[in-house]
Amino acid sequence: MGKFTVLNHPLIQHKLTIIRDKATGTKVFREVANEIAELMVYEITRDLPLVDVEIETPMGKTVQKQLSGKKLAVVPILRAGLGMVDGVLQLIPAAKVGHIGMYRDEQTLEPHEYFVKMPPDIDQRDLFIVDPMLATGGSANMAIDALKKRGAKNMRLVVLVAAPEGVKAVQEAHPDVDIYAASLDEKLTDNGYIFPGLGDAGDRLFGTK
Repeated sequence: MGKFTVLNHPLIQHKLTIIRDKATGTKVFREVANEIAELMVYEITRDLPLVDVEIETPMGKTVQKQLSGKKLAVVPILRAGLGMVDGVLQLIPAAKVGHIGMYRDEQTLEPHEYFVKMPPDIDQRDLFIVDPMLATGGSANMAIDALKKRGAKNMRLVVLVAAPEGVKAVQEAHPDVDIYAASLDEKLTDNGYIFPGLGDAGDRLFGTK
């Protein structure tokens, strides 16, 4: 079973409260969502491998640590996942970016895939799948399925708010994928939204409602 981790750093929790507030406008919502993503990735990448390298400081030669050159990629689930990409790239600017387009049928709540574009060496990269909300788990599971079909092996799902139902659905379908969230919220509403949640992240990011 993949692990589920809530990253409860005080700065993450403070910023999450800002974007939960319905009075927060598009500009601030977009900025703070990326800031949370950056803070989350800082925590999640603690296990990146290091290698010894010899460098020369102004004082002389020394052996120090640097990243081993492990290949990484960030994969937003469109469209709301775009609101977390820049935050990840602030810390990992060399990461490649793939895209998965999903939309949710408002009647059935079922996800539908409409676009997939990935780096050609996806099978060699560690992937951070990003989406602000893990609600029913349908979109996340479909995205993970799409990536696995294309050869991806190492994936982590990174979300801002998660519902227990969504966490359970992903863990059951993909026990090899770890999930990281800024918050585990209370429940799903009857229309499939997370409570207390933060509303429709895509609309709030892009000002479309």
